[in-house]
Parts: sequence; C-alpha cells; structure tokens
Amino acid sequence: MRVILGPMEGVLDHLMREMLTEINDYDLCVTEFVRVIDSLLPSSVFYRLCPELRQGGKTRSGTPVRVQILGQDPNWMAENAQRACSLGSAGVDINFGCPAKAVNKSRGGAVLLKEPERIYQIVKACRAAVNPVKPLTAKVRLGWDDPAQCFEIADAIAQAGADEMVVHARTKEDGYRAETIKWDYIKQLKQSVTIPIIANGEVWNYQDGQACLSTTNTDALMVCRGALNLPNLGNVVKHNQAHMSWEDVLALLLVYSQFEIKGDKGLYYPNRVKQWFSYLRHEYPQAKLLFTDIRALNKAAPIIEVLQRAQQQ
Repeated sequence: MRVILGPMEGVLDHLMREMLTEINDYDLCVTEFVRVIDSLLPSSVFYRLCPELRQGGKTRSGTPVRVQILGQDPNWMAENAQRACSLGSAGVDINFGCPAKAVNKSRGGAVLLKEPERIYQIVKACRAAVNPVKPLTAKVRLGWDDPAQCFEIADAIAQAGADEMVVHARTKEDGYRAETIKWDYIKQLKQSVTIPIIANGEVWNYQDGQACLSTTNTDALMVCRGALNLPNLGNVVKHNQAHMSWEDVLALLLVYSQFEIKGDKGLYYPNRVKQWFSYLRHEYPQAKLLFTDIRALNKAAPIIEVLQRAQQQ
C-alpha cells in the first residue's frame, strides 16, 4: 500500500513536509499549488514553494516531492509543468479539486470540474510537454454538485494521458462535511478507467484507512488534514503504528518551532503554530487546553516558553 502526504494550501508547506516525512514512511509528498495564470513563472517561484528541488526533488529523509500546479490555460499550464520537471520535481500534479472561492472565481481548481473538455485539454497539453519518464497526475473531486459527474471527469483525465489520479470522494458543494463522503464512487471509477486511482477523504486512523481501501478497491491513500491532527498518521495507516503520545507531540511542536523561527516564515510563527493547534485538538484533549494558554500570544518566544513548561510538567 502507498500512502501519500497531500497538499493543504498555507498549512502543509516545505517545513511541515520536512518534519512529517522524518517520522513517517510516506511514499510521496505533493506541494501546495503553484498558481499559473498567463505566463511562464520564474524558477524562483518553484524553489520558494518547493525548496526540495535543490536537493533532487526529495525531502532530507528521501521522500520524493511532486509540484502541484493550478490554472485554466492549457498552454501556460504545460509550460510551467515542463519547468517544474526540469527543475527536478518528481513529476507534476494538476489541481482540479481546490474548493476555495477566490480560486474558483478565477477559473481554477474545482470550478473546472464543470468543464471536462478543458480538463482534457490541460492534461493533454501537460502530458505532451513533460518528459514521459515523469509521472503526470491530477487531483479531483467527484464533481461540482453531482457525484455522477466523476465518470466524465475521470475519463477526460485518463484519455488525456495522465498516469494516475487522486479522487477526493466528495463534490465541491459537499465541502469537507464528514457525512458527505462517498467512497463507493471511487470503486465505480476504478471499474470505468484504466489508470490507477488514489483515494482521499476522511482517513483519520488505521481503521478508516482499511475501510477506505476495502470500499474503494484501491491500494493507495492520500492523507491531508488527518496528518495534522495526528502527526504520525502515515505510519498509523500504513503500519498500524500506535498513535503518537502527547509527550512526543510536544517535542515535535518544539522542533517545529525551531524550523519556523529559522525558516523563511519566522515572522508568521505565532499564527502557524496556532493553526496547527486547531488541528491537533481534534486528536488530543491536551492540545485544546494548551491552546488557551497561547491564544493571546503574538510573539514566538512566549509561545515557546509555554510549550517548554508543558513539556516539563
């Protein structure tokens, strides 16, 4: 079974990838999206989003990293896909699933689920531009407002030459509501297209992973939000590892603090660590309590002091 660490815009950045691949046996990471509009972006844009390109397209622990691109113009998407690969990306992923209103208003992400023909043209152009040895993949939802739309969407992606696709088993209109997950549609898709499918959505623990694999008949999972709720989710899902203890999570938070303060987003550390707490508290009651101690703090040093005190208790 493969387990892939998926992208989350503004959350799962290169610092988080670095840390989570150190403690999990992930087979692949996918970056936050590079927004493509009407130009070939400079190399610096790709390096900023994916500094792993400077080390062979892998995290320091050796996990391959694939750049994701988002846009609506086939030619410019192809140009930028080729650039990502030339810089060392482990293939290219195309985002057809982002539900953000700002992205959809500019005809990117999930809004393209309404246009299977354009999806076909984008994937076809990117496949033609990218070295055949580099995987070209796509991430989609089941549709905009009707899960039955997934069959035409998936056919467009497969016919255009993609190597595989990730399917988040909800429509755009479903958002992230747990009760709207529709894993059974992935099983139906598996029977209608020949390319491999990676299942995504509502995998929070080992049991969820097994249930998803069984229901969808796939052999690969992508985890996103769950990887922030439970930092060792990759190994929990893949190897039935015990859930990371709160003591180990605290130690990881302090490692993260060092990463962030030294990294290029140090000024944003207070917001970033609070954002992570918003996920951790779903898995750890201690995180919910500790969050009340850091909520009003807006400087790095006092937040780290709170974490250190909690570690010593």
